[in-house]
This record gives sequence, C-alpha cells and structure tokens, in this order.
Amino acid sequence: MGKNIILTGFMGTGKSSVGTKVAERLNRQFVDMDREIEKLTGMTISELFRRFGEVRFRSEETLMAKKVAAQNDLVVATGGGIILDQKNMELLRSNGTIVCLVADPEEIFQRVRRKRGTRPLLKKNLTVDDIIAMLEERQPLYDQAEIKIHTSGRNIDSVVDDIINRLRQEHGVL
Repeated sequence: MGKNIILTGFMGTGKSSVGTKVAERLNRQFVDMDREIEKLTGMTISELFRRFGEVRFRSEETLMAKKVAAQNDLVVATGGGIILDQKNMELLRSNGTIVCLVADPEEIFQRVRRKRGTRPLLKKNLTVDDIIAMLEERQPLYDQAEIKIHTSGRNIDSVVDDIINRLRQEHGVL
C-alpha cells in the first residue's frame, strides 16, 4: 500500500486534468475532492457556497480530507483553497506526498475565466492583478509542498511525466 499523491495549487493550475492522467498512468483511483463533496451534499460547489456559505463548504472539505487521508494509493485533486486550513494540509500530508501545481497568473486567468460560473470565489470582473494578489497571499502555503510543478505552456502528458519522475527520484513514492 502506497501513500497518496495530493495535488494542490491555485484554481486553474490543472489539478483535475493532471490528476486524472496521473491516476490512469499509475493504475490508482482518482479522487476530485470538490466532485466528491458535490456528490455527498447533492449540490454543486457554487450552490453550496450560495446557500450555506464558505464556512459550510470548508467544513465539508475537512471531512473529505479526513476520508481521503484514511485511504491509500489515491491520486487526489484538492480544491484550490484547501491550503488555507493548516489542519487539512496536515491530514493530507499524514498519508500523502503534496504536489503543488503552479501556473503563470495570465494563464490562470485565461483558464478560469472560461469556468467563472463554477468558481464561487471568483468575482465577475476578475483581473490578472486579482490573481497575482491571491497567489502572493497564498505563496507561503504553496511553498510547504514537497514538489512544485509548473504547468504553464505545457501539455498534460509532460506535466504527468514530470510528476511521476520526481515522485520516484526524489521521494521514492512509487
């Protein structure tokens, strides 16, 4: 039984897309925490935020982190804000290697503006400067990851190769 591979990073860095491929290549189960929360609550993340607020969502996120940490051999895509709660990160790290996906603010802007309606913490007039400010605020939290992988200007397969190679070489995870 192996440790989980936990993908964190700002929204739009590719956690779900990359995670799906990593799981496929390593023959592991893929878990998208936001999708699992949606299944459990019967609501989209946006609806959960709208009806019950961020506090309720973060509580659901903590329950999901506990559930994931109790399992093995998973590839997990976290929500972009999970790093804001140190307890969640400690839970996930207790049985996982944290891989932070990073992208340039301009590329994040292009990626997330196509999905703005599904991203509850994005304001309608989001700018690249807003993304830069949020990234700077969260940078010390992202720096706690064991591995950082840049996804800007790269195809998914090269990012997946990079993650798998670094897990093997630097962490002996696989």
